[in-house]
Amino acid sequence: EVQVVESGGGLVQAGGSLRLSCAVSGFTLDDYAIGWFRQAPGKEREGVSCIGSRDVSTDYADSVKGRFTISSDRAKNTVYLQMNNLKPEDTAVYYCAAERTAFCNFNPWYDYWGQGTQVTVSS
Repeated sequence: EVQVVESGGGLVQAGGSLRLSCAVSGFTLDDYAIGWFRQAPGKEREGVSCIGSRDVSTDYADSVKGRFTISSDRAKNTVYLQMNNLKPEDTAVYYCAAERTAFCNFNPWYDYWGQGTQVTVSS
């Protein structure tokens, strides 16, 4: 059974940090790219960061470059999103998604999606 499960969200003050985790099962990160997306109330979902299968590539939205870092632990089949210097505009539900491809992207047609984890940044 394929599962994509996010965790690590919460409430943090501006300037603080959070680390999101995306644990996957039913497939391996050797074959799948993982993307992090977010959706704020009243806004469209947007790509935040992604990592290719076998870590062949990473990418970041301009709005998070220098603040967010994506990484993976393939032995644990888990991808992390370290978020530093958080801003109120980072407040959103963060989703993890998996696509069977080598190079990651921010296209919306990922194969599997998690349920999301709420990140709230207070000013």
